[in-house]
Amino acid sequence: MGRARMTWIGTSWKMNKTLAEARAFADGLVAARGAFDGVTAFVIPAHTAIAAVRERLPPDVPVLIGAQNAHWAPAGAYTGEVSMGMVADAGATLVEIGHSERREHFGETDDTVALKVEAAVAAGLTPLLCVGEPGAVRAAGREIDWVAGQVTRGLSRLAAGDLHEVVVAYEPVWAIGERGREPVTYEIAPVMETLSTGFGVRAVLYGGSVNRRNAAALLDVPGIDGLFVGRAAWDVADFLALVRIAAAGRHVGRPDAR
Repeated sequence: MGRARMTWIGTSWKMNKTLAEARAFADGLVAARGAFDGVTAFVIPAHTAIAAVRERLPPDVPVLIGAQNAHWAPAGAYTGEVSMGMVADAGATLVEIGHSERREHFGETDDTVALKVEAAVAAGLTPLLCVGEPGAVRAAGREIDWVAGQVTRGLSRLAAGDLHEVVVAYEPVWAIGERGREPVTYEIAPVMETLSTGFGVRAVLYGGSVNRRNAAALLDVPGIDGLFVGRAAWDVADFLALVRIAAAGRHVGRPDAR
């Protein structure tokens, strides 16, 4: 059995929140600065709000700021894109890569995901590599092969010594979004075991229909190092409730390799 470890709790705001709303959320984090003991918390705003949120958080509020996407090239004629260096300059320290919505709606492939993972590490950012199987793959019993393949290809451009820079978020497509189905813990446990033991990454998170009611049970699934939460954490009070659940549990799982 591992020793008590830092538990990750994070949320991506997707295409939501004005600057005023983002600052108000940050102010709520500042007011709760004592809540984060034992928790690695992170918030991923829209690109427009990264700098505003970063500037609102003083050094004694240990919440990481992320970006929802960035290009693999350091600069160039890529209209509408931002580079890894740009999001780092705005205050991000991690970057979300390969979310299923990006794969479905914007044509991201395992090849472009791998390029972005490589570029994030080169820029000193933590890649948050998102993987997960569609419902049809789950119904066919191929979820472990599918997800392991996504991770293998996503990490394929990294040297072995860089794997520990990566955080993987397992988000089964059938469990995310407004119509997502809440999983039973035994459904995700085999995938989490595979991810936590087979790749040497820094942490493995679960995301998909996470809420206050099921958070503690999910955090007790072996191999889960934390939760990546959607709309159930878009209100700062809900986000902090999840942080407190994680802090209270001080869950024991994989030994912290840091």
